[in-house]
Amino acid sequence: MTGGAGFLGSHLCEKLLAAGHDVLCVDNYFTGSKDNIAHLLSNPHFEAMRHDVTFPLYVEVDEIYNLACPASPIQYQRDPVQTTKTSVHGAINMLGLAKRTKARILQASTSEVYGDPQLHPQPEHYWGNVNPIGSRACYDEGKRCAETLFFDYWRQYQLEIRVARIFNTYGPRMHSNDGRVVSNFIVQALRNEPITIYGEGNQTRSFLYVDELVDGLIKLMAAPNDLTGPVNLGNPNEFTIRALAEKVIEMTGSKSEIEYHPLPEDDPVQRQPDIALARARLDWEPGIMLQEGLQQTIDFFRADPSIVRTTSLAQQSA
Repeated sequence: MTGGAGFLGSHLCEKLLAAGHDVLCVDNYFTGSKDNIAHLLSNPHFEAMRHDVTFPLYVEVDEIYNLACPASPIQYQRDPVQTTKTSVHGAINMLGLAKRTKARILQASTSEVYGDPQLHPQPEHYWGNVNPIGSRACYDEGKRCAETLFFDYWRQYQLEIRVARIFNTYGPRMHSNDGRVVSNFIVQALRNEPITIYGEGNQTRSFLYVDELVDGLIKLMAAPNDLTGPVNLGNPNEFTIRALAEKVIEMTGSKSEIEYHPLPEDDPVQRQPDIALARARLDWEPGIMLQEGLQQTIDFFRADPSIVRTTSLAQQSA
């Protein structure tokens, strides 16, 4: 599991261990955290290894989940060259490992391969509308190139590949400072700080709770070999960013007010998955409503001492 100490990876490690698998968690901790996997270290079937996937890895495995890559704009734009290298060199190295060990390999791709889509909702056959030289291209084009490599290894070497295109996913263990909209809004609301919306808040997103994504990834890995993907994994229920902000303020009982800022370059106007393929071939679709998932995520952030302390200090100074 590359990126196994990250938000998604740690949940996936947990689920695979519970199913009786031996799990090797590989992470360089650039955005992952040891805290996310600390509770797993005592499990004899779990092993953690510090490693950067831009370098080759020599281990013996049966399946590879390639999740390694910064996934939020703040994180991946911090070092865009390294982000591209992680997607491209990381894919090459993990595909090489799969080729040597004859392992099945899953690529955690992204809805960002669709760019700012001109087709709505987005089906897997849509090629996307991506700016190849913009500030987000290190991630968008890096993931697109990784998909290319996966399918070339499948055609040329008959590797057993799976490609999942992951749409906005949220839940416990999100990083409080990663810049993703759900964590941003919750942390700002808990601190009674202004809720930051870019643009007018009319842009839409579809939010998938992390447990359901993990189930989808595991089902895709276990699917028959003719289902290489790509397969969209996301929640087709669509919300505006402004509606999400208002929902978070309501659920947290916050005194926050909404502030509007200019829209960043190439920020997608619409994002909604067509999940017909996942429904038909994986018997998978989300069932957790946004309110339920948000409550779990809010409870997680409320329990974070750093957020509680900051909130308390702010209230004292007020």
